[in-house]
Amino acid sequence: MHGPKLLDHFQNPRNVGDLEPPAITVEVTNPACGDILRLSARFEQGRVAEVRYKTRGCTASIAAGSALTEWMLSKSEDDLAKLRPADIEEAVGGLIPESKHAAVLCVDAVRALLRKS
Repeated sequence: MHGPKLLDHFQNPRNVGDLEPPAITVEVTNPACGDILRLSARFEQGRVAEVRYKTRGCTASIAAGSALTEWMLSKSEDDLAKLRPADIEEAVGGLIPESKHAAVLCVDAVRALLRKS
């Protein structure tokens, strides 16, 4: 059902936790399934210097959040604005149709983060 990259991110999630201010923290919810993603990022010189996440949700959402944080490190705000669900799907080695909401949740979180930055 889930591929090895996704399972690795689920079983060994990276960058879990919260960051204290001046980091920016946002929380987004998928109304259809109830998954919640809280994303915190600290920027230095216009780039992501540190990022953390917490997810309450399915296996795919937990794995996608982990992959998202790895993808975000050192990215500029312009790079973040270009994030697409397909980028997250690729980072976890693909998502089954029922789990594609996890990638959308990640994009929603990044967009919310950019609105606050």
